[in-house]
Amino acid sequence: QVRLVESGGGFVQPGSSLTLSCSISGHTSGYYAIGWFRQAPGKGREGVSSIALPDGQAWYDSSVKGRFGISMDNAKNTVTLQMNGLRPEDTAVYYCAAAHGGFPYENEESYAYWGQGTQVSVSS
Repeated sequence: QVRLVESGGGFVQPGSSLTLSCSISGHTSGYYAIGWFRQAPGKGREGVSSIALPDGQAWYDSSVKGRFGISMDNAKNTVTLQMNGLRPEDTAVYYCAAAHGGFPYENEESYAYWGQGTQVSVSS
């Protein structure tokens, strides 16, 4: 069993930055992936970024490439999503998820474990 807890969401103005953290506990040995997904009001959940562990191969959706960065802090067992240049269209509930296997999966069907989500709101 894997437990995930997100933190770091908030309300910011366009152009601002936020750092989301996904704290990981439970059985995560071997090869696995952590993904960040988001769901805006009235829309389906979409993939934002993911990272394969332990090798660090990453994937980014085209809408966030160049603005967001994903990384793993092994000492804290935490995956961080650094979000820069935030836009109103980035407003959503952000979820982290864990999948077995060593590939940065893009689709939510690959992920078996999910956090509760954290709200990110971008508005002037």
